[in-house]
Amino acid sequence: MGLFMRGFLAAAALALSTGLAAAQVTVKWLHIEANPAQVKIWEEVARDFESKNPGVKVDMQYLENEAYKAKAPTLLQSRDRPHIIYSWAGGVLKAQVEAGVLEDITAQVQNFKASLSPSAVESFTVGGKIYGLPHTVSQVGFMANKELLAKAGLDAAKILTWDDLLDATKKLKAAGITPIAVGGADKWPVHFYWTHLAGRMGGKAAFDAALRGQDGGFEADTFQKAGELFKQLIDLQPFQNGFLGFKSQQAIGHFGDGKAAMILAISSFYHTQKVFAADKVGISDDKLAWINFPVVPGGKGEPSDTLGGVNGWLITKGAPKEAVNFVMHFISPDVQKRLAAGNFLIPTVTGAESGLGSAFMRNIAQNIAKSKYHQNFWDQDLGPSVGRVVNDATAELAGGTMTPKQVAKAIQDAFKQGN
Repeated sequence: MGLFMRGFLAAAALALSTGLAAAQVTVKWLHIEANPAQVKIWEEVARDFESKNPGVKVDMQYLENEAYKAKAPTLLQSRDRPHIIYSWAGGVLKAQVEAGVLEDITAQVQNFKASLSPSAVESFTVGGKIYGLPHTVSQVGFMANKELLAKAGLDAAKILTWDDLLDATKKLKAAGITPIAVGGADKWPVHFYWTHLAGRMGGKAAFDAALRGQDGGFEADTFQKAGELFKQLIDLQPFQNGFLGFKSQQAIGHFGDGKAAMILAISSFYHTQKVFAADKVGISDDKLAWINFPVVPGGKGEPSDTLGGVNGWLITKGAPKEAVNFVMHFISPDVQKRLAAGNFLIPTVTGAESGLGSAFMRNIAQNIAKSKYHQNFWDQDLGPSVGRVVNDATAELAGGTMTPKQVAKAIQDAFKQGN
């Protein structure tokens, strides 16, 4: 064989091996979505991406919410780490950046980010660098069963203040109806009460002052008062029997089964209350109401202030560029409009919210659009160690084993230790 032919064959072999390598790019995508109807669309989106990108495979991996939170730190240190992971942004994201387990994707998404809500993109930006992209925003408020409220002579539209909620709780109990379902075993659903009350009491100014350590930080009067107001509700025993043993999914199903009049919900519970209901039907739109978290008389927070999430996808260190390409495909206008039409999310692509299929979800999208202060979930925003204490302490308050003062002190102590 001549020298030329050997060189030609070697070059051909190299080209072939390079082609085979290119044909074997697997993007590992770890998600926590439990709704099969939504996952089905996600799978279709993944297959569509594969068809448009020959040689790329998207491997979908699922972990339940709490298991994901527990295993994420170890997973991210693994050589076999997933390339795309779910994120609530906030302090947990900052801790992951500091740990060096995320990829800076600023250059790759520079043009794409213009199609997204700037504030949502900012949530995935640390030190001027973008580490992920947001795909949805959410609001926390009370989801209510109109039929059960009516049995107690109540109208969701008239539950506006904290005193209104306390009064509604009393009337529901008198009518033999469980007022509120909550997943106490997971703890984070309980922290929504305390943090929302703190927001209603002090607004953004109080939260920012606590971050600066002013007025005792999270031991300031605002936060102790939030605990005292929450205790007013706790003392009425508003939750289902054994609520501290209920996981969030069980509590959502309890509400979907019509066994409680209300649940302090993330807007995404619109679908999951059907998924986790025993009949897989849940509460129909005509019987479902949304109650913005009640205002507190004399509170400094604006009634339009919202608590909720900015959720999206992070790219892990060393991930192939195809992982970023897939996330951009996943958050493209066409996909966001499709998911919005099914009411699966409130989209981050500008204009896609107009495609929301239900008045219930459009109302929530309008609430977020009107909000001048959208506070990310505290257990995420304050970082993993402080967030864990927020969840633990507020669950202890609900269970009667900590006082409002002790809750505020525990959170401040954790905050001081971590800063």
